[in-house]
Amino acid sequence: MNITRKNLSEAADKNIISTSQADALFEFFKERHQDKPQFTFNHVLYYLGGLIAIGAMTLFMNLGWESFGGAGIVLISVLYAAIGLKLTHVFSAKSLSIPAGICATFVVCLTPLAIYGLQQWLGVWPDETVYREYHRYIKWHWIYMELGTLAVGVIMAWRYKYPFLVMPIAVTLWYMTMDITVMIAGGDISWELRKLVSLYTGLLMIGLAFWVDIRSRDTADYAFWIYLFGALAFWGGLSFMESDSELSKFVYFCVNLLMIGVGVLLVRRVFVVLGALGGCFYLGYLAQDVFQDSWLFPAALTAIGLGIIYLGILWQKHEKAITKKSRELLPEALRELLEARS
Repeated sequence: MNITRKNLSEAADKNIISTSQADALFEFFKERHQDKPQFTFNHVLYYLGGLIAIGAMTLFMNLGWESFGGAGIVLISVLYAAIGLKLTHVFSAKSLSIPAGICATFVVCLTPLAIYGLQQWLGVWPDETVYREYHRYIKWHWIYMELGTLAVGVIMAWRYKYPFLVMPIAVTLWYMTMDITVMIAGGDISWELRKLVSLYTGLLMIGLAFWVDIRSRDTADYAFWIYLFGALAFWGGLSFMESDSELSKFVYFCVNLLMIGVGVLLVRRVFVVLGALGGCFYLGYLAQDVFQDSWLFPAALTAIGLGIIYLGILWQKHEKAITKKSRELLPEALRELLEARS
């Protein structure tokens, strides 16, 4: 529920609250939500600048840095990290939590570069790959960079407690599962195995995100990024699996419907979006391959769509009573989480 100044003004016009109470409530809600990401101009600038800086040290790193050598890369990484930490403290002292969190995350994202430089400096780098390939290819020897990133990420998240710090941790966990699989397999892994690893990694990350969500239900949203990458990994692995069985395709459709339900229940849009995409893929398959010559299929889909709209009307009519009775059956921690997300 998004409460705006207009909503409060309308309540004041109907004498539900006074004008002064409306102004006081608006300032109260504004202060309470100033540290939460919102689609405002200053927040867009914060994240745009932060992602450009992070991307410069990760995704957009070029080969020019190799000319500095291992020692030079370590030195520059440490210097950048010191600047990032300094800015984190400066912004934190001014109660600017979002730019402080972005700068702290920038420090974590420097970790794999620093470890890469250290390995090059010590002469223990195993092959001719370079740092810019870290985010593109699956290699077993990235594992040291990933372990170091996880360690620094956990320490920074424990120290500063900014939700955005979970982002590099979630990405690194995703990378690590792929690289560990290569290590165990002793080389390149098949496309089928990669899809399975992505599927089960996603499930584990979703489970971890749910646990974090329960634990942090009274504080900030630390589970967002874990949910995001967990859902992407699970849905991606599931969607790219091939099957000639109509039953398995229908199960895929049901799983996507379940994802929509979970997304609505937990108020996590990523599940709803991915579930809707998967459902559309299945219906597109039916229209293109199974019922391509049937005039009844579009008519049946129309009837189903109208039926779902009617279910929505019934749900809106009885939502309060259904929600109250169903939540009484849930464990207290989960009930509190759902109430906090409502």
